[in-house]
Amino acid sequence: MPAALRRQLNLPWLVLLFIGSGCAALIYEVVWLQLLQLVIGLTSVSLGVLLGVYMGGMSLGSLLLARFVSSRRNPLRVYAVLELGIALTGVGVLFLVPWLSDLYTRFGGPGFAGIVLRAFVAAVCLLPPTVLMGATLPAIARYVESTSSGVAWLGIFYGGNIFGAVVGCLAAGFYLLRVFDMATATYVAASINIVVALLALALTRSGSSTPTPEREQPVEVANTPTGSKLIYVLIGLSGLSALGAEIVWTRLLSLLFGGTVYTFSLLLAVFLAGLGLGSSAGSLLARMLGRPQWALGACQFLLTAAIAWSAFAITQTLPYWSGETAAPVNPWRTFQFDFARALWAMLPAALLWGASFPLALAVVTRGQPDPGRVVGRLYAANTLGAITGALLFSLVIVPWVGTHWAQRILVLICGGTAILAFAPARRSAEPGAALKLWPRLAGAALVLGFAFVLAWSVAPAPWGLIAYGRHMTSYGDRLAPGVVAEDHVPPGGNPDIFATYVGEGLNGSVAVTKWTSGVRNFHSAGKVQASSDPRDMRLQRMLGHLSALTVTNPESVLVVACGAGVTAGSFVVHPEVKRIVICDIEPLVPAKVAPMFAQENFNVVNDPRTQVVIDDGRHFIRTTKEKFDVITSDPIDPWVKGCAALNTLEYYEMCKQHLKPGGVMSLWIPLYESDSATVKSSIATFFKAFPDGILFSNDDMGEGYDAVLLGQVGPTAFELDAMQERLDRDDHARVKQSLRNAGFPTMYSLFGTYAGQARDLEPWTRDGQINTDTNLRLQYLAGLSFNNYIGSEILDEILQYRRFPEGLFPGSTGRTTALRLAIMGPDKSP
Repeated sequence: MPAALRRQLNLPWLVLLFIGSGCAALIYEVVWLQLLQLVIGLTSVSLGVLLGVYMGGMSLGSLLLARFVSSRRNPLRVYAVLELGIALTGVGVLFLVPWLSDLYTRFGGPGFAGIVLRAFVAAVCLLPPTVLMGATLPAIARYVESTSSGVAWLGIFYGGNIFGAVVGCLAAGFYLLRVFDMATATYVAASINIVVALLALALTRSGSSTPTPEREQPVEVANTPTGSKLIYVLIGLSGLSALGAEIVWTRLLSLLFGGTVYTFSLLLAVFLAGLGLGSSAGSLLARMLGRPQWALGACQFLLTAAIAWSAFAITQTLPYWSGETAAPVNPWRTFQFDFARALWAMLPAALLWGASFPLALAVVTRGQPDPGRVVGRLYAANTLGAITGALLFSLVIVPWVGTHWAQRILVLICGGTAILAFAPARRSAEPGAALKLWPRLAGAALVLGFAFVLAWSVAPAPWGLIAYGRHMTSYGDRLAPGVVAEDHVPPGGNPDIFATYVGEGLNGSVAVTKWTSGVRNFHSAGKVQASSDPRDMRLQRMLGHLSALTVTNPESVLVVACGAGVTAGSFVVHPEVKRIVICDIEPLVPAKVAPMFAQENFNVVNDPRTQVVIDDGRHFIRTTKEKFDVITSDPIDPWVKGCAALNTLEYYEMCKQHLKPGGVMSLWIPLYESDSATVKSSIATFFKAFPDGILFSNDDMGEGYDAVLLGQVGPTAFELDAMQERLDRDDHARVKQSLRNAGFPTMYSLFGTYAGQARDLEPWTRDGQINTDTNLRLQYLAGLSFNNYIGSEILDEILQYRRFPEGLFPGSTGRTTALRLAIMGPDKSP
């Protein structure tokens, strides 16, 4: 069989190999980013460092292949070696991260030096495999001919790689990490790499090592070198706009769908599917068209309209589509609804971005002696643009001007790239050349004007979306329109809710609202996270006062997650407290939100004893050398992606190492928007770290709502007589008043919230899945149950195991009898 024919028969097999390669690559990406964020932090800066290194490695690999690997080597063997190298280094990351974690814990910290160390850790782990990943497409480009059909196959390979990435994204997010753990997912990805490598080696037996003389006459590129450089700039800007849009749309849609791990997997899968479909269509166009540069320009021009459409859909239509948010809800039906909404909003633009890459390939590759070199450069330009877009929009544009202006900027960027695609490749000295230039200038002006009109049409996201997310339609007729201003009174006084502050920050979007009843609410992740509502005030004061009263002399306190500041403010009134450290991941919360609750939080952020640290709590605890008498944690819900990292066994062990002798840790857990499996996982994990841990319930008129977990390194004992004596002291008058304001008029009403301790609840928590750094099981469980409202049923299950804890509350007979009555009720008291 002729070598050229054998090669043609091999090409469909190569598409399958690229599908497998893309699948493995996305599994690795999900695992590595999740694993390394546990080490270097969950902030946008840390994520930016990880994405920069990850995509930078791929860009570097695409450039280095042509420089260090001769084009005379068999492309399939080179590809096989690269895949085997990815498998080896990918598995190596699992064993390297624990060692680097210890190194980072010893030397990591805030500031520029800390960012440099984060980049070092990311580079050591990610550069070896990502450089190899980036080299795969340029390597296989040498296998095809530099003709119209050959270039089209390159686009199909690229599209196949993206389709594989879709499969990998869904497999990792919905199965491998939900059912197993990061190690299992890594081994699956490595196995795929090995199979791909073996199949590539098998194909070397059926095709020659280098392309045969082309049957088709190579189509010479119409561009001069200057024109080709413009295409590199264009595809770089295209990558910038694509990743910038993904950042913006993911932020908005995660508010609308709920920011679970499943939502992020769905959104990424939809975006990648659009890129893959668009790449396949672009490959066919590249083969049929004589001037693919015009099609490339048309894609960029249409992107201006597609981005405007996405902005309109996300902010003006999708928030008003009615979805299922009340229990009982089948989560898989919810995923289908979210998938349809994501397609409606994101697919048009993703198709056009996907088509742009193979069309750009067709412009710069055909007729080139080494397609691998040119493909590598173009891929590098696209990836570098994507890195810039991800960092620029996540760290600068969105925090600076918000998602509204970010989408306007994206429209204008695509208008500029359309003009760039249609720009003349070179200046001509022929007579009348200047006259020929005027139609191009007029066309550029029209394109730019059209882009400005579309950009101006982009509307901001409704503040109800930022505040209430997926529940916005439930509050739609109660939201006050108009200006967001402090104590803004709604026109006519009809709506029940109005916004006093809305902000889009570095790590998330937040809002403060006020009901006409006077209740203020702090919103993050598209829901209320704290408020001045009595039941929330009870919980927030419980976290603070129970923790402070457990310790004889609580001098130093760490509060993880500021929220409305009420928990942190509870420590202000304790006379023993000399230092309060508030650690929050979002700068807007302590700067803008907490001061709006100054009355409820005793103006804690301005208290001279308070230090505010902008960092995620896990990273701060990992890197600080300080120890505390109290560590209390009130993070947002565990179903929010990343928050389960503040509920792992390893995190609790770190907290224990930063407690002084006799110190205490307390933690908020929700019973609402949850199910038994999720709550069991939360409680079982905490009790594994604190075997003498205690659970206090914050119920709402006997109905389950949320709870407080409290633990010390050793056994805990509340000496009732000494406790009452302490509360009766003059210097604790403000403590007693704070408790009364929260609905705890006596010591008995506070400790009467006791719901159980570890040894009593062991039969119920026995089958609870332990949430660890390697599985982050809690966020997968919570993400399936966050539309449930069965808190009362969960509390009833827990209270079946409640017994009066004789050793926990020692004291005089009268006081223990009174507390027994408060805990067990008259029916179960002697």
